[in-house]
Amino acid sequence: MTATQDALAPLLTPAGWALLATLPPYRQDEALALGERLRAQGHSPDLVAAALTQQRLRARAAAKFGPFASTMLFTSDGLEQATRLAVAAHHAARYQRAGTTRVADLGCGIGGDALALAGLGLGVLAVERDEATAALATVNLMRFPEVTVRCADAREVDLVAEGVDGVFADPARRSGGRRLTDPEQWSPPLSTVLAWREQVPALGVKAAPGIDHALLPADAHVQWVSVDGGVLEADIWCGPLALEGPGRSALVLRSAPAATSGAGTSGDGPDAVARPAVARLSDPECTDPTTPPLQLPPIAGQEELGEYVLEPDGAAIRAGLVAHLASRAGATPLAPRIAYLTGPRLPGTDLAPFLRAWRVREVLPLHLKALRARVREQGIGRLEIHRRGVDVSPDALRASLHLEGQACETWLLTRLGPGGPDPRDRGPRGAVLVVDPVPMTS
Repeated sequence: MTATQDALAPLLTPAGWALLATLPPYRQDEALALGERLRAQGHSPDLVAAALTQQRLRARAAAKFGPFASTMLFTSDGLEQATRLAVAAHHAARYQRAGTTRVADLGCGIGGDALALAGLGLGVLAVERDEATAALATVNLMRFPEVTVRCADAREVDLVAEGVDGVFADPARRSGGRRLTDPEQWSPPLSTVLAWREQVPALGVKAAPGIDHALLPADAHVQWVSVDGGVLEADIWCGPLALEGPGRSALVLRSAPAATSGAGTSGDGPDAVARPAVARLSDPECTDPTTPPLQLPPIAGQEELGEYVLEPDGAAIRAGLVAHLASRAGATPLAPRIAYLTGPRLPGTDLAPFLRAWRVREVLPLHLKALRARVREQGIGRLEIHRRGVDVSPDALRASLHLEGQACETWLLTRLGPGGPDPRDRGPRGAVLVVDPVPMTS
């Protein structure tokens, strides 16, 4: 039995499950006293430790699983790697729209995607190689009779014999605590996973968001997903699941409802989970996801800097849609291969889900002496720093500026114009844009 199984074993009993049901919502300042009280009531130290660990993990899991978290079991690694239920709901809805009826979730982890699939009434074969994780998935999915959980290697599953008409694969992309950037080092390797299309054409693959476009199947639709500005994954949709046709797109989810035009809201997923605001972006001219993203000519220099600077959402950047956004927004890149755009006006609110905007107040040289003088003269005590295209650590720069005072500013560290590093300068040629954030929805 592994250490993980040892830690979970006390909970997989009637007494353990009953104790979990009695625990209040997690509060860090009460955890020690609660543990002492439970032990005084006669509960074993192992059971108390396991229950309090689950109480803490369930509190963290609420952000991913909503009210479902209160009846699920987790490990720290399993929770970190699990798909957010709001994202899994979009996965599941795609299988439903494609007409699949039974999906093999290969590498199901603790069961996040299987939960969403079952929530839409689809049959699910959930396969997990790790025995302890498979046990968690069994508990987390026990309310759904249409789900079968199996502890097995995904490569050993006979998809045809299992009668599945859809596959969702989540290859392991970590080894020894480090991320694996080469898809052929994933488990199973990406080439092995894609070969399953020969048995079941309706194949979806959860991939790392930094995957090289050249490694993607040319006939697939690949969608990058971000939640509240953080890019989570790239999903490769093949065969009937490529509903949009071959190409690339961005799916942007925001927890707070946004008043946007042209950004639909989704009814996908279990009703018990709050539905975030949803927006999708694609370039209709891109019909092959392996095509290198288009690079637009940048501004010539500071003299062409517009009143506004726009930063695309990370999902749009990863999907290679910066040039498409620039064209629609009437904006121009600040420098080659830098995802900052500039223009004389704010774009329409239909692009609001995909762009963050700032109004430019001033342009400063990227020199420590000049920046320190700025901090002293303005009495800056708080400084928000963003950067693209310059090798400067915002934290290190902030520490070297000796911030004092009440003023607050926002700086964008970047390059302006087509040139590279200036050989006459010891550092990279760059600039600091002093900016004010501007709401895109006003």
